[in-house]
Amino acid sequence: MQKFAEIQARAIARKGGAQALQDLLPSVASEAQFLALPDHRILAMMCKAINQAGFNWTVISNKWPQFEDAFFGFDVDTLAMLSAEQWEAYCNDTRVVRHWPKIKALMENVSFVRAYSHEHGSFARFLNTYPPSRQVELMAFLKSHGSCLGGQTGQWLLRYIGKDAFVLTPDVVLALQLAGLDIPDQPTAKRDLNKIQQLFNDWAAETGLPYTHLGKIAAYSVGVNYESQLIQHESSKFKAVIE
Repeated sequence: MQKFAEIQARAIARKGGAQALQDLLPSVASEAQFLALPDHRILAMMCKAINQAGFNWTVISNKWPQFEDAFFGFDVDTLAMLSAEQWEAYCNDTRVVRHWPKIKALMENVSFVRAYSHEHGSFARFLNTYPPSRQVELMAFLKSHGSCLGGQTGQWLLRYIGKDAFVLTPDVVLALQLAGLDIPDQPTAKRDLNKIQQLFNDWAAETGLPYTHLGKIAAYSVGVNYESQLIQHESSKFKAVIE
């Protein structure tokens, strides 16, 4: 397997230097920041990740203040009190994406978040029981116990809330393949995901870097070399969530 130092050197060269690359890396929450994340912010980012799937991300971002208003700031206890008729009424509410499967997913994830929050003290505390070295296990849990949280949707949720995690974008997968990992272009099988987890674990041991940064650096080492200003926005996402 290719050493991560070689991948990092390629990314540095493509982005114009070590500091330029560092400036592009997204924020990763400290443990204290992450544990302080309230349930309503995690539920909000679940909803955002689900609504972005298969939809124009810019439209969702521009419409997001209306989502917040329509869903009571994603207050878990308030949403838990809504009747079936009130949930169905969102299908006619122009403030949100009027797509019943996405609305239904939020309704079901209210119960998901509440259940594990009550058990662990908060949903963030539950998520914290999975370290980055077990991300693939957490992804499987979100897929099987949450609603519409499989695949990249669950991965983007982790990124949005600042949890240390990789996202298997096409560029990240390409970087993994070029590093010597035998995986398909769209890895979904447990065997392939376990291979990916092990390589990230090895890279983390080699470098001491967060998994979030390992994934981003890998992505920046291959593919289309976008202008820096087009990709800097991601570094502020966690800050936006906690505010």
